[in-house]
Amino acid sequence: QRAVGLDVTHRMLQLASRRGVRLLDRRSLGEGGQADLVTADMLALPFPDRSFTVVTIGYGLRNVPDLKRSLEEIQRVLTPGGRVLSLDFNRPSNPIVRGAYLVYLTIVGSALGFALHGDPDTYRYIPESIRNYPGAAGVARMMEEMGFSDVRVVRVLGGFMAIHTARR
Repeated sequence: QRAVGLDVTHRMLQLASRRGVRLLDRRSLGEGGQADLVTADMLALPFPDRSFTVVTIGYGLRNVPDLKRSLEEIQRVLTPGGRVLSLDFNRPSNPIVRGAYLVYLTIVGSALGFALHGDPDTYRYIPESIRNYPGAAGVARMMEEMGFSDVRVVRVLGGFMAIHTARR
C-alpha cells in the first residue's frame, strides 16, 4: 500500500512533515517512488494513470482554479472502480441562507484567525471561495457528467458542509 499527501502549498507540507512524515519534492518521484508528501498541483498530478485505489480531498475542490480539470486528474489517477471522497463546505442554494452563511463564516473566520494566528484575514478566503463554488449538487452533477459512478452527496452540519463519494 502506498499513501501520498499532496498540497500545492509547500509550507503546509513542511508543517505536516514535523509530525514525522517524509517530505519529497515532485521531482523526487521516480517510477514506483514511495512518497509520503508531495508539493504539486491538483490540475497536473505527478502520478501515472491508475495509480491509486482511493483519493481523498479535504477542502480542496472548492479552491482549485479549474474544478473540471482537477476532477479529470483525479479520475485519471484512480484505478477502475477506485473511489474518490471529498469533504468541503457547501454553497447553500437559497440566496438568503447563503448570504447569512457567508456573513457567519466571515465573522467566525475573522475571530478564529485572530485567536489562533493573530491575523483576522487568515480564513477570509473561505466565504469568497464559496461564492464561486457550484456547491455539492453542482459538483455531483459534474462528476456524473464526467462518467464517475455511484456519485453520492452526504450532507453534514445541516447541509452547510458535504462529503462527495464516487467511483471511477
